[in-house]
Formats: sequence, C-alpha cells, structure tokens
Amino acid sequence: MIKKLTKHGNSYAMVIDKPILDLLQATPETSFEIISDGRSLVLTPVRSPEQEKKFHDAVSMIHERFGNAMKKLAE
Repeated sequence: MIKKLTKHGNSYAMVIDKPILDLLQATPETSFEIISDGRSLVLTPVRSPEQEKKFHDAVSMIHERFGNAMKKLAE
C-alpha cells in the first residue's frame, strides 16, 4: 500500500485506513511508539501490561504447538 502525506495545519499527516487499525486493534485513543532509522518509520501500538502478557502467552502457545513445524518450514 502506498500512501501520501496530507497537509494538517503547519504539519503533515497520514491517514491509517480502518482495516489496518482493526488489524492492530487500535482506536483513536491508542498511543503509538514511533521508531526511525533515518530511512523508514515503524509505528507500534503501545499496549497495556495485560495486553502484552496476553500477546506473549499466545506466542508461547503457538511456539509450543507448532514450533517444530515452523522450524521445518524455515529450512
């Protein structure tokens, strides 16, 4: 997806489409961490400790159930 900046007061803004916000489970109240290497930006929704734990628990469960299959796919 290619997006363009739009003028917003003395700054510029980029609209994030609703399907992407839904995928990230982000709302207008969600804060984002912005990281740049000088060439690109990475936007990461800031999650509560409860949300982070739920995410890490899900990743651990997937690793336990499908870790061997993932290793085989990586070969």
